[in-house]
Amino acid sequence: MIMDKVSFTDVVRKRYESAYGIVGNHSGVQICSWNKKVLRGKGACYKQKFYGVDCHRCAQMSPALAWCQENCIFCWRPMEWMSRIDMKEKEVDAPEEIIEKTVSARKKLISGIGGAEDVNKKLFKECFEKFPSHWAISLSGEPTIYPRIGELISSLRANKEVKSIFLVTNGQEPEKLKEMAEKKQLPTQLYVSLTAPTNDVFKEVNRPVYKDGWERLNKTLSLMADFKCRRVIRLTLIKGVNDNEKYLDEYAELVEKSRTDFLEVKAYMFLGLSRQRLKIGNMPYHEDIKEWSEKLVKKLKNYSIIDEHEPSRIVLFKRNDSKYENIIREV
Repeated sequence: MIMDKVSFTDVVRKRYESAYGIVGNHSGVQICSWNKKVLRGKGACYKQKFYGVDCHRCAQMSPALAWCQENCIFCWRPMEWMSRIDMKEKEVDAPEEIIEKTVSARKKLISGIGGAEDVNKKLFKECFEKFPSHWAISLSGEPTIYPRIGELISSLRANKEVKSIFLVTNGQEPEKLKEMAEKKQLPTQLYVSLTAPTNDVFKEVNRPVYKDGWERLNKTLSLMADFKCRRVIRLTLIKGVNDNEKYLDEYAELVEKSRTDFLEVKAYMFLGLSRQRLKIGNMPYHEDIKEWSEKLVKKLKNYSIIDEHEPSRIVLFKRNDSKYENIIREV
């Protein structure tokens, strides 16, 4: 019996094609604004400043573009289209196929910028001709829903051109992350998103599909403490929603539980479809982020603020006893 492939519905595919390079049956890639800016000498992504990644050689992609277990109010992706949470291993595209088609689709998307007068020709040549050296598995949807995510990461690690692999997860599949850790399939840097200090706020902000979503996130944070890779918590603040200072102790407890190497406190950005759910007043200024971060660091036992990136409205913390430098030296 031939299994039907997991795939976008025609309606969802059409909706996504306006903004993304569609890859195979369920994956996608996009050229972000920072890719274009760095090629034009107009700044680079905060990940280049914080961690030393090659912004111009970044492949921002997802193997589960329209699959997610949360419907976060701050998501600037079309989360209203993400109602499916299951993928069967026999029905999905192979990791090697996803990688190959991602590279091809990325080239097609970036090709048009090469003729611009202000483009750095050397950087564009590297961007267009070389295999992406940085893979940001974080574009849209939840990548751990893709059942072969560990194999995808292992395939990327085997490529000598790849210097860094970042995986961003909402923490709703702790058993999958545990399996990846046991099989030594974790990325260079694992991000876990944190946007709520309590179950009540979590339900309001993240709108989880799973009834035990808060428990799943907390299990991921506990497991995270023993993962053998660089670990980061990305804490997104939404003004007037999840930034009340009365929650500083709860946030600090969650961070300490994870023993995360790095913590990014970042402003919600009033972009995309999130504008239909929130208001521009919900977007903190960089000074708001700095002030809140300075209060949070006082609640933490073993962290220091080490950097910031004003254009992205983000502040970087580091665990004082972490073995990792913030700049990545090895994949």
